[in-house]
Amino acid sequence: MKRLILAAGATLALAGMAMADPAAGTWQTEPGDTGGYLHVAIAPCGAQVCGTIKAAYDKNGAKQNDYEHAGKRMLWDMQPGGDGSYSGGQIWAPDSGKTYGSKMSLAGNTLTVKGCVAGGLICRGQAWKRVN
Repeated sequence: MKRLILAAGATLALAGMAMADPAAGTWQTEPGDTGGYLHVAIAPCGAQVCGTIKAAYDKNGAKQNDYEHAGKRMLWDMQPGGDGSYSGGQIWAPDSGKTYGSKMSLAGNTLTVKGCVAGGLICRGQAWKRVN
C-alpha cells in the first residue's frame, strides 16, 4: 500500500511539472511571405511539449476561418531541457509541407523555434511572441 501511495504521489508531481511548462500558452509566429501569421497553442503532451495551429490571420490581422491547417499539430515530442531549451522533437512547416527535426529556446515572452536538417547543423527558425 505504501508503494502505491508513493507511486501515485510521484505521478501527480510529474503531471504537475508537465502542466506548469513555461512554454505552455499561445504563440504568434513571424509573418510569412504574404504577411499572414499563425497562433500556435503549446501544451504538454505526456512528458514532452507539443504545439497545434490554433488560428491563422492575414496581413491585416483578420482571422482566416477557412485556413486548411487549423487544428493540425505543428510541433511534437519536444523534450524540455530545464533551462528554457527544448530539443528532440519535430516541426511541420505549413509553407513547405515538410517535417524537420526541431529545437526551441525560451527567453521571457519570446520562443525561438527552429527546424533543422543534417543532424541539427543547418537550421532555419523564427522568434515567436507570446499571445497568452
